[in-house]
Amino acid sequence: MKAFVIQRHGGPEVFEETTLPDPQAGPGKVRIAVRASSVNPLEIKIRSGLVRSGPQFPAILNGDVAGIIDQVGEGVTGFEIGDAVVGCAGGIRGYPGALADYMVADACLVTHAPQRLPLETCAALPLVFMTAWSALVDRAQIQPGEHVLIHAGAGGVGHVAVQLAKARGARVATTVSSGEKEAIARDLGADDVILYKQDSVPNYVQRLTGGTGFPLVFDTVGGGNLDASFEAAAVSGRVCSINTRSTHDLSPLHAKNLTLHVIFRSVPLLYRMELEHQSWILRNMAKMVDAGTLRPLLAARQFTFAQIADAHRYLESGQAVGKILLTRNGP
Repeated sequence: MKAFVIQRHGGPEVFEETTLPDPQAGPGKVRIAVRASSVNPLEIKIRSGLVRSGPQFPAILNGDVAGIIDQVGEGVTGFEIGDAVVGCAGGIRGYPGALADYMVADACLVTHAPQRLPLETCAALPLVFMTAWSALVDRAQIQPGEHVLIHAGAGGVGHVAVQLAKARGARVATTVSSGEKEAIARDLGADDVILYKQDSVPNYVQRLTGGTGFPLVFDTVGGGNLDASFEAAAVSGRVCSINTRSTHDLSPLHAKNLTLHVIFRSVPLLYRMELEHQSWILRNMAKMVDAGTLRPLLAARQFTFAQIADAHRYLESGQAVGKILLTRNGP
């Protein structure tokens, strides 16, 4: 099969096309004829060496996958050859990724593709949805009626988190950097939109919560923004973050009796934990898509697998608004 791999860590130029033996679906696994994937910041970090949890070299990256099952391994139930599926099933240590003609995946890491969207478009959703679900539902246990602050509501994880929080009955506030992104966030269902470059944390906390703060804050940015999340949280509130590779003064957590939930989406695969639960999350994703309560925000530019280096450059440029879709053979 044709695959796009990296043989070392480095810049986007390290991707190369190669030919590898066709993988076979072993017990409990399915083989997917890949149609599409998408680019996530995790792949940038693995490629550059910042996160040392990628597959062995030659490494096939990308966890998000959409395609057609063409082999079903022993013991697999619920899937047949010809089924259209979507999932987040590899691209990290022990799990080759989707940048190839075929991807072998644990059957519990994919689900039947929703019908409301084209199959290729579905590839933009799994990792970001599973991240948002892990934070808001599994860890923070979001409740109907809660006033939730989601940072970067037009971002990859953020735009899905806004829709998920609304679907769970929350009132959603979100931060964005521009008027264009404000319009996107409102279209996705955000109730309160904060232009953070023009508004301080004390100001928007006072305006939107009467100064009490938000009982739940989901920080999809990290870095210095995590301190803003601590500041915006209410007493005894919950803060979730998907980027905590930084040093912070934790005294605000102590002063306000906060809890901090760190979300690293690769943990279930890296440690083979709660894999069946991943199937449950994916099924909820598909249900929301078909119910019309979840849709991906796609970047203006899309790429083929052969253009993966350019796709990484585009994400790193900061120009992309929404998820960058990758198709194996183009539109």
